[in-house]
Amino acid sequence: MHEVVMDGPALEAFCREAFPQVGEDFAVEEVAPMRIRVRLKVAERHLRPGGTVSGPSMFALADVSVYFAVLAMIGPEALSVTTGCSMDFMRKPAAGTDLIAEARLLKLGRVLAVGDVLIFSEGVEAPVARASMTYSIPPAKR
Repeated sequence: MHEVVMDGPALEAFCREAFPQVGEDFAVEEVAPMRIRVRLKVAERHLRPGGTVSGPSMFALADVSVYFAVLAMIGPEALSVTTGCSMDFMRKPAAGTDLIAEARLLKLGRVLAVGDVLIFSEGVEAPVARASMTYSIPPAKR
């Protein structure tokens, strides 16, 4: 049904080019039809007082993960944008570890995509956050 049209290295290269301010923060670990696994390479700038990963950094990981999942299916469309998000922060991320997002697209239509994301501290089984994201896909080349 849906086939991957952009693999991990292509998604990472696109991110570095289109979003150089965050392009080095994320690593694509796995891409499959309608699914993706993305790592946030946690650095000092991602931490809040107390040494835990900040909510905005976790939001960025969820957002980028669904964005990458959409692009993996439709190709490099920089103008796809987030139109809705609901996020639950469930527990404090483990100190000193990267965060891993496992995202899946629930719907990939002509103009909207809907995805769910679970975020984990590396090596910890219980998720630290969950997000539901909706993306608007510009009409055009598809």
